[in-house]
Amino acid sequence: MDCWLSFLSQEILSGVVVISSKDSIQHQGVSLTMEGTVNLQLSAKSVGVFEAFYNSVKPIQIISSTIEMVKPGKFPSGKTEVPFEFPLHVKGNKVLYETYHGVFVNIQYTLRCDMKRSLLAKDLTKTCEFIVHSAKLQGGWSLHSVDFGVPVVVVSHTQERASLPKFLIRGHLNSTNCVITQPLTGELVVESSEAAVRSIELQLVRVETCGCAEGYARDATEIQNIQIADGDVCRSLSVPIYMVFPRLFTCPTLETTNFKVEFEVNIVVLLQADHLITENFPLKLCRI
Repeated sequence: MDCWLSFLSQEILSGVVVISSKDSIQHQGVSLTMEGTVNLQLSAKSVGVFEAFYNSVKPIQIISSTIEMVKPGKFPSGKTEVPFEFPLHVKGNKVLYETYHGVFVNIQYTLRCDMKRSLLAKDLTKTCEFIVHSAKLQGGWSLHSVDFGVPVVVVSHTQERASLPKFLIRGHLNSTNCVITQPLTGELVVESSEAAVRSIELQLVRVETCGCAEGYARDATEIQNIQIADGDVCRSLSVPIYMVFPRLFTCPTLETTNFKVEFEVNIVVLLQADHLITENFPLKLCRI
């Protein structure tokens, strides 16, 4: 038994349930359940520290609905298709958040099809996920170009800061206000460096916050790391910055009472002798 989705349009989810069998099937009814939940989880470092609000990280139900598709009866042998439509009506003042797969915050929408059978036969269940995009941003959306030049953080495991090699790296991001369907772009130039460059990388980071009035747990984890230069790049040569936001692992920047999902990008320059230069830029993502 398979569940196929056809499209998601104008807040109507439609598709078809397909029942395939070599022989006829006696059943006690077929139902379809649609659910949308936000699952929150505290990181290991928060265990024992935030016990006061463990109850606040219980799953948040956004949407839930069940329909009876077929009354008890019998399906003939072969393939039977049963179409369905579901209006996406949220509960009360809930918001239909965009699908997002994170580490400590997970927003997921599923369809579950259940076929009840007699006591001597096992019930059949099939579950599949469908993707929800948040409403497009209304009004204007301004670009916010950012220039950088002086390292924010320098990490060295072998030498004191005063003995670090001299370097000068400049560049810019075309905008830190980003449309989620468009890439993050910019450029970087190594003007000078006493030490050879080993690698230049872009690191996309999710910052997830869970909690309530008693306290919040904030955790940053890496989503993806892209190398944009390998080896000792030519001085004064423009290195393009280009990063596509991965589907499902990013979503429009989100802030609610119980959780927040934010994003940052790190530009990481690794020099010889394990000298590490990083710059961090908060990003604001939207869908337009």
